[in-house]
Amino acid sequence: MTRYTIGVDVGGTFTDVVGVDAEGREYLAKAASTPHDQSEGVLDGIANLAKMLGLPLGELLRSTVRIVHGTTVATNALLERRGARTAMLTTEGHRDVIAMREGLKPERYNLRLPQPPALVPRELRLPVRERLRPDGSVEVALDHASLDAAIATLRAEGVESVAICFLHSWAAPRHEHEAAEAVRAALPGVFVTCSADVLPQIKEFERFSTTAVNAYVGPVVSRYLMRLEGRLREAGYAQPVFVILSHGGMAPIAEAARLAVGTALSGPAGGVSAALALSRRGMGEQLVTLDMGGTSTDIALIQDGKATLGRGREVGGERIALDSLDIITLGAGGGSIAHLGSGGTLEVGPRSAGARPGPACYGHGGTEPAVTDANLALGYLDPARFLGGARLLDKGASEAAIARLAEKLGIAPEATALGIYRLVNARMADGVRVATVRRGVDPRGATLLAFGGAAGLHASAVARDLGMARIAVPLFAAGLSAWGMLQTELRHEIARSVVGATAMPEDAAIARLFDGLEEEARAQLAQWFQGEVATHRAADLRYGEQVFEITVALDDAAPSREGLREAFHARHRALFTYDLPEEEVVLVTARAAAAGLLPALPVRSAGAATPAQPLGTRRALLETGWTELPVYAFEALAAGQEVSGPAVVESATTTVLLLPGDRARMDAGGWLTIFVPG
Repeated sequence: MTRYTIGVDVGGTFTDVVGVDAEGREYLAKAASTPHDQSEGVLDGIANLAKMLGLPLGELLRSTVRIVHGTTVATNALLERRGARTAMLTTEGHRDVIAMREGLKPERYNLRLPQPPALVPRELRLPVRERLRPDGSVEVALDHASLDAAIATLRAEGVESVAICFLHSWAAPRHEHEAAEAVRAALPGVFVTCSADVLPQIKEFERFSTTAVNAYVGPVVSRYLMRLEGRLREAGYAQPVFVILSHGGMAPIAEAARLAVGTALSGPAGGVSAALALSRRGMGEQLVTLDMGGTSTDIALIQDGKATLGRGREVGGERIALDSLDIITLGAGGGSIAHLGSGGTLEVGPRSAGARPGPACYGHGGTEPAVTDANLALGYLDPARFLGGARLLDKGASEAAIARLAEKLGIAPEATALGIYRLVNARMADGVRVATVRRGVDPRGATLLAFGGAAGLHASAVARDLGMARIAVPLFAAGLSAWGMLQTELRHEIARSVVGATAMPEDAAIARLFDGLEEEARAQLAQWFQGEVATHRAADLRYGEQVFEITVALDDAAPSREGLREAFHARHRALFTYDLPEEEVVLVTARAAAAGLLPALPVRSAGAATPAQPLGTRRALLETGWTELPVYAFEALAAGQEVSGPAVVESATTTVLLLPGDRARMDAGGWLTIFVPG
């Protein structure tokens, strides 16, 4: 029986399902996303994959050894404020930590800025009498009378979830764990999470906020994952289901449900994992990803073959301080709606037509023009070949929607369509600048990796705006995020803050600290995975007078004071062009990760045996006017074959627009390399 691995990426418009067999053959199926219950779209997508393979659904699932899933359930719950009714138990006198938000506002000079709605309302932030010192010793013992009173309020309020956030619990979790046991005993079925288990490190606001988010989305994510697992089991799947997390690693369903906040950026992480895999396969060590789907565009930077991690991200206005891949997300996708702005000018996004009704051309009742409608009206898309002909697009509906907007603007419909195309390109170029220039990186030396169903139509224009000379568009562009989920590893991360009388512990204490964290991470991973494990070390360090820390990788550093200092000075130089060797270096948080290494998927050479000829021509409107463009089948291009722009290269799930002067070459690795004129 042929064995398969399956990756599933749920987007705002489509759910992408990628299957890879034991010989490295790759298959992509799509289904409409089902926002009301994403598991329906997942099963629909897998069923479509089974049809493509000529197999019954049950047979495909029985022959599948691994399913990896990227989900936006937590993200949507936060953005739409559809999480659980959540309460918080906190140290007496500290119920307003999450409301004060470090004393800062997003727009500090805006005196009329309303306070963001609280994830946990004040009346459900309940004080408990207890207090730990920063060294973990007890200042005030846990008062069971105040705890019982808080639990009585929780019962009366009918809460679904409880976050337990006590002061200095990162140093000693015993009070939080004792309170959690009492809540679980009194309120069975309520989701309970402790800050010491979610983010055991200093900085109360970040720890409290992250834990509150975990409590808010935890029940929603847990129910969804259990429902998905149950449906897969009923359909015949008997192996583990893994969920990709915000840091790019994956975890089994039970762990993803426990740390639901770690899935808040699950969806975009697959694209970065794919970029790392393609970098290892020879695409290049300097990449900028441009993942343009139906609802949004995700942009990330790969430097020297490595992705950048960040923390302190905000989703839906809520701080999440867990490690996550450094991804810039824009409200610019194929479904982004063009409209008349408040100043009477053309604007595109961030509002999206989504999966339903979708762009006007989908024929599901949409009447406002989206980016896809503009691409269709401009002649860049073939209405009869969308999704390989599985969906016919209504070009007349697109033109009518654009004409209505053009009338409001007082310009011609053609100019309106071109304006939509230019505006969305400009927004994406600005997003790339945020991901690169603002981080001190010149994008002109990198390759623009364009993927997602819509990126191929816009990549050349974006690259021109940025002065980038090279683009790569994979044959599997539309499903690359789902494919990337199959290239990642099982991963468990642990962090522990270090606050003592000195800036840096002694060498022996440093070695014990990291050895203990590694052992703990390995032990946790061993519950899910029996195989080869790699470990990684890092630390949050700063100069004595700095008010922020820098995370420094320590895999190649000696576990000693001098080793940490040297690594920190080098990283500071790389980020800021200088270091201060005479300054004291402070160790704030130690970090360790255990990674379970899975067998690499087989690789097949791409490209047809003989060069392809154009399928025909297509009339399209470029900046230079209406032009007849030759159309090539992407999968028919031979390795090494070159195509000169202007031209269109299309597959069943993606279309690439080559502008005048572009020169494209099919690479045996499975991607189209486009050289953009300077």
